Amino acid sequence: MQKQNPLLQPFDTAPFSQIKNAHFKPAFEQAIANARAEIDTITANTEAPTFENTIEALEFAGQQLDRISSIFFNLNSAETNDVIQAIAQEVSPLLSEFGNDITLNEELFKRVKIVYENKNALVLTPEQQTLLDKKYKSFSRNGANLPENKKQQLRDIDKKLAKLKLTFGENVLAETNKYTLHITDEKDLAGLPDHAKEAAAQTAEEMGKQGWVITLQYPSYIPFMTYADNRELRKKLAIASGAKGFQNNEHDNQKNVLEIAKLRHQRAQLLGYNTHAHFVLEERMAENPQKVEGFLQELLEKAKPAAKREFEELSAFAKKTDDIDQLQKWDSAYYTEKLKQERFDLDDEKLKPYFKLENVIEGAFTIALKLYGIKFTEVFDVDTYQEDVKTFRVKDTNGHDIAIFYADFHPRPGKRGGAWMTSYKPQYVKDGKNERPHISIVCNFTKPGKTKPSLLTFNEVTTLFHEFGHALHGMLANTTYPSLSGTSVFWDFVELPSQILENWCYEKEALELFAKHYETGESLPMELIEKIKASFSFMEGMQTLRQLSFGLLDMGWHGSDPSAIKDVKTKEENAFGDTQLFPDIAENCMSTSFSHIFQGGYSSGYYSYKWAEVLDADAFAYFMEKGIFNSEVAAKFKEHILSKGGIEHPMTLYKRFRGKEPNPNALLKRAGLIF
Repeated sequence: MQKQNPLLQPFDTAPFSQIKNAHFKPAFEQAIANARAEIDTITANTEAPTFENTIEALEFAGQQLDRISSIFFNLNSAETNDVIQAIAQEVSPLLSEFGNDITLNEELFKRVKIVYENKNALVLTPEQQTLLDKKYKSFSRNGANLPENKKQQLRDIDKKLAKLKLTFGENVLAETNKYTLHITDEKDLAGLPDHAKEAAAQTAEEMGKQGWVITLQYPSYIPFMTYADNRELRKKLAIASGAKGFQNNEHDNQKNVLEIAKLRHQRAQLLGYNTHAHFVLEERMAENPQKVEGFLQELLEKAKPAAKREFEELSAFAKKTDDIDQLQKWDSAYYTEKLKQERFDLDDEKLKPYFKLENVIEGAFTIALKLYGIKFTEVFDVDTYQEDVKTFRVKDTNGHDIAIFYADFHPRPGKRGGAWMTSYKPQYVKDGKNERPHISIVCNFTKPGKTKPSLLTFNEVTTLFHEFGHALHGMLANTTYPSLSGTSVFWDFVELPSQILENWCYEKEALELFAKHYETGESLPMELIEKIKASFSFMEGMQTLRQLSFGLLDMGWHGSDPSAIKDVKTKEENAFGDTQLFPDIAENCMSTSFSHIFQGGYSSGYYSYKWAEVLDADAFAYFMEKGIFNSEVAAKFKEHILSKGGIEHPMTLYKRFRGKEPNPNALLKRAGLIF
């Protein structure tokens, strides 16, 4: 198998079309063996440990394994199947064990420790100092200073966690795919826009059913919850969505949630930290749970009065419109949209014809060219894992290669929901060559129908810009070491490049570049641009409260000892206490499908979205002062933020760009929460 195994041959772009599922496990086993040999070379070196022969050597060890892992785990998110999921369950413990074999390798740690303890005598660049610090912490924070019996405990915990997180994600995907709302009477689709009806009919046809099918995939679920007049069906769909992983069936996640939280706490305690949040936040801008709690509470204090006013206003509107006595969660999107239409005469259906997917992509590319001097050209010679995936070569204005960019836009059964950016190859410099990155964004936008192209809601436009902002962070990276490159930054800093780019979606100068009617080519009328701008902070109090509730739930699971928790739902109700506006739904539980914190990397980090909003509002205020396409501000942002990755502390980089620390009032003003 190995001779024919494309994953074990040298390659630049991922050889997707040549890879068979049977290649993965042997490739992982061989790459782990190769990486072990590289580690052995470092530890067997008889020369005194130096930055070059130990820290740098360690940084570039295991690159083959990293590439294989990035290909496999990206496929497991974007194009999975039962076989890939079974392989993931097999290889995750192997990778976890290998990771522990490195961090618990005493000979290796001795060498790293010698270099670390002599760091004041070394002449290192800021990037090298950061790398040294990061490498030392990768050992100390993973048990290298523990006695042997506790090291074994740590290994056992990490193995269990690796499997539990995978199972959690598989259960959420299975529950998402399993549920369908089959509609046979067209009057039950009243209120639904034509494109959503067409997509529902197409889904039914693909399933061999008559009528229309609504699923829990966002492009199907969101339009139905926003526009469908049938309140009972909205209720049915909302309850089904909120019950993922909470149905006491084979895909139930309640035990997984409790087990993950408890194991994380045990791990933190083993390493000498009070809680998992203390452990995580040591490596964040926020530094500790107290600061995060204070940050969330301060925003809660400012947002809650506005959120309550908005909720009362929405309730009164629903009462006046349809005699609704008690507003429920399944009413929120529906009446918010109706009120928005009444107030601004602005609904997604008016806007969507101006946001054809291809035009929005082209707009994002044009904005990147105007700000950062990079050009995107679609190419067809880069291998992909699925026919819908588009590929682009990215060059600067002098024709130098910057990156390869993959874009995967439409939902499929083997693809998890949501949107994300990822990397198939990081940027780094080795042997004098600047290796350029291969970056991907994955979204779930409505597919083109039989009569209409893929037309985006305004929310989807901002989602595309958000992920493209992450992609620019990856593509414009210019560092020496892969582990400090691109988005390899503190997690409460990583959302700055993504969230700041969303601001361009609200600016006339930017919208004129791409918001053109898909049939007539006419530009988005000025009055609609003004309404988009005016609606920017509409219901922002309720939206802020919702985001804060997720952050508080995350800290609820990870900021204290979870060992006494017996019931997931009760824990969740306590965490949501101060942010609750709607009545609780007994059949629903968020934690059991909260993939960000139980499967992804956001445990003790969900507050990051709001934290980064403070940074992005403050940073965009600088662009607004000088002009949204001001070349001087854009050059500073590229130089000090986008290209620098994690080579220095983020606040140091931010202050170089902005000249000062961020001011939270910029966010509160933008959100209309203070004046």
